[in-house]
Amino acid sequence: MHVSVLLNETINNLNIKEDSIYVDLTLGYAGHSREVLKRINKGFLFAFDQDPVAVKYSEQQLKLISNRFQIIKQNFRYFKEELKKHNISKVDGIIFDLGVSSPQLDNPERGFSYHQDARLDMRMDPNNKISAYEVVNNYSYEQLVDIFYRYGEEKYAKAIAKKIVKERTTKPIATTLQLVEIIKMAVPYKYKRDKHPAPKVFQAIRIEVNNELENFEKALIDAIEILNPKGRICVITFHSLEDKICKHIFKQYSEVSNVVKGLPTIPKEFEPQLKIIGKFKPSKTEIENNYRARSATLRVAEKL
Repeated sequence: MHVSVLLNETINNLNIKEDSIYVDLTLGYAGHSREVLKRINKGFLFAFDQDPVAVKYSEQQLKLISNRFQIIKQNFRYFKEELKKHNISKVDGIIFDLGVSSPQLDNPERGFSYHQDARLDMRMDPNNKISAYEVVNNYSYEQLVDIFYRYGEEKYAKAIAKKIVKERTTKPIATTLQLVEIIKMAVPYKYKRDKHPAPKVFQAIRIEVNNELENFEKALIDAIEILNPKGRICVITFHSLEDKICKHIFKQYSEVSNVVKGLPTIPKEFEPQLKIIGKFKPSKTEIENNYRARSATLRVAEKL
């Protein structure tokens, strides 16, 4: 069962008005969307997801509340273009809840989990041409080292990449637990004694397969542009790479440009576009009830 992280904090910080338009860019299993829909009896919700299983489940759940919503099966990278098709150019609130939903992790067939055996997949959109299998078996040593360092911040990136390249010459690396065994063979004993050695590599491959960071950066900049004054963006991240992107973009859009700093009057095009509302972490109780919440961070900004 998927439990939405920082749900109350997100909904409270959206400042929902009953007649406004909201966008949930990461519908998943409708945790946030459900709460938004309950509060907009004259407004409308657009929700995006590329996972057909999540779309089907969430549509049934949201219909129980009202019909004031539209689910769009598409990567959120293209949300602005998709909203244009519905004649929407401005909205009042936007949610990003990044990372992998619990049902994706818990379903071994999706190949996201390093605890259960399955074919290496990790595609959020099953129609995506590249899966984890292609990354592990076809990427060069240099490419593997790069993604393990960059997206996984894995200190044994070189040793793991070297072992993968060696092992795949004998036979393809086809399953998640095959890959886990190779990672275990590549890292020092102390590293795997203290904690599971696979999460960072699995995270790196997942980000590469789904082009997550680039898609997020583009969508976040588009989100700022499409927001109405006083509209809010809530972004929940689960690792430092996503959080850094969010923090950097929020900072960039909430400060006066260096070009005009110190001028007696700031030209309109150089004025800040955002006001930072705050940064929130899950409570101790929430982490006790949902261990996956431990690494979550919510950042909130308002359009000026």
